[in-house]
Amino acid sequence: MKAMVVVQRNGHGELVLEDVPDPVAGEGQVAIRMEGTAASFGDIEMRRGNYHTPRKPPVIPGHDVVGTLVALGPGTAGFRVGERVAAISLTGTYADIVVAPAAITWSLPAEIDTISAAAFPTNGVTSYNLLTKAGRLAAGESVLIHAAAGGVGTTTCQLAKLLGAGTVIGTVGDESKVDLARSLGCDHVILYRTEDLSSRVMSITGGKGADLILDSIGGSVTEQSLACLAPWGRIVACGKSSGSAGQIPTDLLHAGNKSAIGYSTGGHRYTRPEALRPAGDAVLGYLRSKELRMVVNAQFPLSEANAALDLVASRKSTGRVVLTNS
Repeated sequence: MKAMVVVQRNGHGELVLEDVPDPVAGEGQVAIRMEGTAASFGDIEMRRGNYHTPRKPPVIPGHDVVGTLVALGPGTAGFRVGERVAAISLTGTYADIVVAPAAITWSLPAEIDTISAAAFPTNGVTSYNLLTKAGRLAAGESVLIHAAAGGVGTTTCQLAKLLGAGTVIGTVGDESKVDLARSLGCDHVILYRTEDLSSRVMSITGGKGADLILDSIGGSVTEQSLACLAPWGRIVACGKSSGSAGQIPTDLLHAGNKSAIGYSTGGHRYTRPEALRPAGDAVLGYLRSKELRMVVNAQFPLSEANAALDLVASRKSTGRVVLTNS
């Protein structure tokens, strides 16, 4: 099959189109002919050789897939060859054939289009679990969502309202993303690069701070977030798109009965894939009822995967960037 493979050249990672062996579905796994996938910051890290799971160059990036089933491994009752599905993969999705655990493969309703389905799996599951499994959101609580106009952010803003959040505060990098964040459920939007983040949040929440903070940026943003975390609040570390990890002094936690939690959908894929299924089921329900929409900023053919990742890395995109394979 054909695949876009990360190789290292002159100290830099890039994607090249290569012929590679077809992956084989094993016990509890399905093989999918890929029609669409999504580009993400995790793929950028993989291109750099910095991703936190074992896949290192030369490797095929990608985690999300929509397509049709072409083979079923043992222990995959309930699926049939030719069925249209979306999944979170084990093998890279920038390829003609992708293998995924049946536990995190979802049959797709006819009304969900290919582009939305390509943006759904990791994005939807992550957003839902950040708010529920990791963040333990309670009705009426205030939520601060960093990178609110990004791939996960655009879904999380909508889900926060659907799940009963009170005040939803989003942060964005520039003015061009403010209206989008507001349209997706943010009651307030902060330009985190130019505004005093912690002061704004404390003002918006009447001096209490945010009950739940979802930090996908890391670096100095983590420190600013801790300064506006409410007593008994939770901060969920779910990425480091800034390129550096945030630092969390433990004395700031115990003094205010605050919690710091880590969450990674990628980590679940290898060790607890079945734990991801309820979130996917819930998000598919919202998509089917049209209470939730996947925001897709741009589409590229698979052969232009480098350009797609460059767009994501530039921080000029909003929502998801999708790759298609015709």
